[in-house]
Amino acid sequence: MSSAWFKRKEKGIQTLTEEKKDTPKGLWYKSPTGKIVESEELAKNDFVSPEDDYHVRIGSKEYFEILFDGEYKELNEQISSEDPLQFEDTKKYSDRLKAAKIKSGLQDAVRTAIGKSNGRDVVIACMDFSFIGGSMGSVVGEKISRAIDVARKKKVPFVMISKSGGARMMEAALSLMQMAKTSAKLAQLAEAKIPYISLCTDPTTGGTTASYAMLGDVNIAEPGALIGFAGPRVVKDTTGQELPDGFQTSEFLKEHGFLDFIVHRKELKTKINLYIDLILNLPIRS
Repeated sequence: MSSAWFKRKEKGIQTLTEEKKDTPKGLWYKSPTGKIVESEELAKNDFVSPEDDYHVRIGSKEYFEILFDGEYKELNEQISSEDPLQFEDTKKYSDRLKAAKIKSGLQDAVRTAIGKSNGRDVVIACMDFSFIGGSMGSVVGEKISRAIDVARKKKVPFVMISKSGGARMMEAALSLMQMAKTSAKLAQLAEAKIPYISLCTDPTTGGTTASYAMLGDVNIAEPGALIGFAGPRVVKDTTGQELPDGFQTSEFLKEHGFLDFIVHRKELKTKINLYIDLILNLPIRS
């Protein structure tokens, strides 16, 4: 047998390694239940998996697109955090802030804006988990407070969309102060009889839950959202009791009176405006 049979011959056309193209990333999304959906289809469905109704985490950009009629004006968009405490752990806080800004394209963990929703002027503040876990620092508290001031001055409803891992430990007491600060601003909003709708999304935890997230005239949440003050292990160790499965889901909290409604993402715009109409005792719009 000729050894030529085992010799590799050069191909007429070869593709250089650097010219080879991999399959583009992000074409498909796999939900926690194992359902697979095209990313394009997912986006068209407001980032809700059509087969199992799983609500994928989204950011302020997507929520603004869902709730506003179209155009909106962002408020205080250039405010950003400093490093007043010179906090150092494994990495300087100032370096973490720079990295978070580059990675997320955001200035901090909340964006605020004013625009029309179903033809009605409304101020919306929305947190972004992609910026240091949606942690609540001094800038988050300041931007929310200023947004509440705008709502109060213009006498328009205020909507807060929470998505947070809790207080930002790198700002220590400055972070914890935001709980009292934002709560005081919401008290002023209530005195002015201006509606406040609070939407809890996955996850809403820590100081966020302990302050503005649970102070709405109407408190709502998306299906399956994780909502709680501390993690299950901490709660168990503190109470010394066995906890039921899913005790920090939006469904469990609604059943036990901590939430008013659970609202599907595709109905958010309609339902939020309905709740505002009810608070203001206005005729229900179709």
